[in-house]
Amino acid sequence: MRKPILAAVFAVTVSLVPQVAAAESILGALAKAYENNSELNSARAGVRIQDESVALAKSGYRPRVTSVTGITNSSSASTAGGVGITSLSFGVEISQSIFDGFQTRNNVRAAASGVMAERENLRNTEQNVLFDTAQTYMDVVQNRQIADFRQRNLAFLDEQVRASQARFDVGEGTRTDVEQARASRAAAQAQLEAARAAALSSAAVYQQLTGSEPGRLQSASALTRGMPRSLAQAQAIAFSEHPAIRLRSHLVDSGLFSVKAAEGAFLPQVGLSAEIGRAYSSLNDYQGGNSASIGARVTVPIYQGGQASATVRQKKEQLGQARINTDVARDQVRAAVASAWTQLQASQAAVSANQETLRASRLALDGVVQERDVGQRTTLDVLNAQADVLAAQIALAQAERNVVVSSYALRSAIGRLTAKQLGLKVALHDPKEHYEAVADKWFGLRTPDGR
Repeated sequence: MRKPILAAVFAVTVSLVPQVAAAESILGALAKAYENNSELNSARAGVRIQDESVALAKSGYRPRVTSVTGITNSSSASTAGGVGITSLSFGVEISQSIFDGFQTRNNVRAAASGVMAERENLRNTEQNVLFDTAQTYMDVVQNRQIADFRQRNLAFLDEQVRASQARFDVGEGTRTDVEQARASRAAAQAQLEAARAAALSSAAVYQQLTGSEPGRLQSASALTRGMPRSLAQAQAIAFSEHPAIRLRSHLVDSGLFSVKAAEGAFLPQVGLSAEIGRAYSSLNDYQGGNSASIGARVTVPIYQGGQASATVRQKKEQLGQARINTDVARDQVRAAVASAWTQLQASQAAVSANQETLRASRLALDGVVQERDVGQRTTLDVLNAQADVLAAQIALAQAERNVVVSSYALRSAIGRLTAKQLGLKVALHDPKEHYEAVADKWFGLRTPDGR
């Protein structure tokens, strides 16, 4: 009977222990940015706007129905006494395009390619936002570390000022030692304030990207899964998967269909029309008369004032520019991959070098302090040795930050820095849902979300 009592007491004891808020991870910050970032939400809205272009293009396949109502008042010398005649009419006109030189078909294809391009633009924006968030996350971690290093440095220098003053008071030191220590402490105080300002600045950027202020942040490691093994492999992946290149490719397709649609203006146009109506006239005491008609019309363009020709030439130039922009995107991606790859290699080497520098500088500081205590070194030597330790600490923090940021930069450069590929714990945004809701919609003023 005692075991349940002990278990209950244990449970109560655990519940009374204060719970410390868990530190946020870099992946948690990326998940916040994916869900809350305004730039990313704007890009998603851009995709929804582009989706409607398909519905607009498909309207060329559908009939036009118009209600027509009219009233006229006229007079004629042939009528008795020149009395005015009032006529009323109303009816419905229906027109349907049968053949428009393949303009609608090509416009639909151009719009669909535009939708695919906008989706790639969204994926590119997603990558940029996630990279910016990862970079800012590491900036906050680094700047907080530097502020902590400078705080500890200030405490060390406070002790050096006290010790220098004590030695001066007993005649073992000089006024120069005291003033050098005080000068170093004053400089350290200014550097600490600058470090705190940098930490606050990076925290503000973090809030802009994620929608919340940074709390306790965990240290982060460089990405390892899904990383290329060589520069050549990285570039091959990037050329195949990077959204900036895919975006330009879809724009080329859209431009090609736009050229064909513009050329369709030179082909014959065939359409059907029908009209039913009822008319009333004061001549017959407003007794109504019905009318109905149906017909076909063929229009053969001969000369449009040069407008159609200029449109075709313009579309061809836009197509040529789109093809050039594809080459530009490939060049930019190639450069970004090479830069990220070399930065990652250099940062990894810098971490090892700075770790050794920090170890050696700490040993040197301990030795200089001991030698100063026996009169073999001066206070200035101690201050210089401490400055070396501080510089090594900051350099190591910066190198560790650069390793993580460079790994995310490389994933972004090859086109694999997305919420899905990172495995973020978020509800993934699917642009297909909105497209399927509006692409074939015949009527309706409300958006799929009810606006």
